[in-house]
Amino acid sequence: MENPGELDQEACYRAVLTRDARFDGRFFGCVKTTGIYCRPVCPARTPKRENMVFVVSAAAAEEGGFRACLRCRPETAPDMGAWRGTSNTVSRALALIEAGALDEGDVDALAGRLGVGERHLRRLFRQHLGAAPVSVAQTRRVLLAKALIHQTDLSMAQVSLASGFGSVRRFNETFQALYGRPPSALRRRGERVHEGGVRLSLSYRTPYDWDAMFAALTARGDAVEGRRWSRGLTRDVDGAEGSVTVEPAQVGRVSVCVEADDLKALPGVLARVRRVFDLSADPEAIGRDLSADRALKPLVAARPGLRLPGNWIDDGVPDQVRDAPNDRLNDETLAVRAEAWRPWRAYGALHLALAGISGADLKQRESDDAKRAA
Repeated sequence: MENPGELDQEACYRAVLTRDARFDGRFFGCVKTTGIYCRPVCPARTPKRENMVFVVSAAAAEEGGFRACLRCRPETAPDMGAWRGTSNTVSRALALIEAGALDEGDVDALAGRLGVGERHLRRLFRQHLGAAPVSVAQTRRVLLAKALIHQTDLSMAQVSLASGFGSVRRFNETFQALYGRPPSALRRRGERVHEGGVRLSLSYRTPYDWDAMFAALTARGDAVEGRRWSRGLTRDVDGAEGSVTVEPAQVGRVSVCVEADDLKALPGVLARVRRVFDLSADPEAIGRDLSADRALKPLVAARPGLRLPGNWIDDGVPDQVRDAPNDRLNDETLAVRAEAWRPWRAYGALHLALAGISGADLKQRESDDAKRAA
């Protein structure tokens, strides 16, 4: 389901009929009769097949003139991961957009930062997301604003600032055009949570090995107390002074609290949190591909929710495709073998590292297996 043109429309509809949570965030269903798009797990009555079309991203749905369902709230779906592992350029571009690259800049400048042409970048976005970069950025703003409206007690002016809209007027006009009502009308008073900073919950795909993640973060020197991670914010790096804390919430959600003296920094801080905690990982795809290697299969089965701790400061290399979290892929035996693990080489190396298995160990195992087979 990586590309919009490759979506199996009938399979998508079957997933919607059963409200299969495995597909949440992988695609969205657009209802032609109502003009609304939903998550596959939406509790509303399932429309007739002929009234639905499925797209790979929320941006594609909104670019097609559909508006987000107020019941299943697409902004609460796991990070749109259908493109994961398909294009490093798209991965980098989305990370930059999430951090606000198109809030003040344009697509040409974004393409320049990625070292590609503007037309090529637009083509990649159409291929992998079914929408233009500016549409993706607009959807990011809208969905972040919706999350802030539902989950915080920020004023509408603060929500506008924190979600990347250039002005309150533009913010109001966008919501009026999309939902036929002002943004304040979307606030549900029962969900207001605002005490000690901006508090939001971000979603991820289960399972998640939190013990391994916190152990890795502690080992590299991050500030971890129990199951709470924290970091100070600086103006040079984050665009604001303050702090951020992260801790697991209910299954599939992580709680984030950001205290910043400039709300414009919020999108970038949330993007870095997603990177550090690898919240966009797709355990099903990673497990499926890595399990094709006989040595990795039992390791993946034993720890299906293993994540890669990412860097707070973006070094330009997507965490899921960087060479390794350690030096194990410098081993010639593993380096050759790991070519078959792309784009999940780093995850494979991490599984081996935690199991204490080296290239020499694998080579010896293969030799023993060959002898037994003979």
